[in-house]
Amino acid sequence: MQNRSATIKRETVETRIEVSLDLDGTGTCDIATGIPFFEHMLDQIARHGLVDLEIRAEGDLEIDAHHTVEDVGIVLGAAVAEALGDKSGIVRYGHAYVPLDEALSRVVLDFSGRPGLWYRVDFSRPRIGDFDVDLVREFFQGFANSARTTLHVDNLEGRNAHHVAETMFKAFGRALRMAVARDERRAGAIPSTKGVL
Repeated sequence: MQNRSATIKRETVETRIEVSLDLDGTGTCDIATGIPFFEHMLDQIARHGLVDLEIRAEGDLEIDAHHTVEDVGIVLGAAVAEALGDKSGIVRYGHAYVPLDEALSRVVLDFSGRPGLWYRVDFSRPRIGDFDVDLVREFFQGFANSARTTLHVDNLEGRNAHHVAETMFKAFGRALRMAVARDERRAGAIPSTKGVL
């Protein structure tokens, strides 16, 4: 059985990021970004996606968290893409609805090879603690671009900004888990009429 793990490093003037993952893991994670709320959200992806995930990120947090959050999304997307290889034998599509009390979010993704983010989320406040909620979109945009994934993220209900964000990341983890799952009936075939993704 193919090993579906990857380690990607990216260094810029603004950030130094290293992401290691195993798509066939158990949901263990070891994450250090210097942004506690963001780490809490990344933990949701690992645990609900059953992806073993290790992330080390150092960024220009003295300015703000924007570059770090965006670049983690970029490197995570690149690591998923590398671990999937030519995407043969995967389900390809994934979706999930996740509630948390009054909040409900839906994430749908397709490892299509065509990057795009459709994001419909209105937070009730601009910050969760010290975390700027605008950065949630930047993370998902970075992932979609780098993984070359079509990604729809919709918050359907919710007043509490923490709950809204958490349902989005949990739903993303569940949708990712579904999409990267091995489809035994495909016997290693590329899940596209084009023969390539």
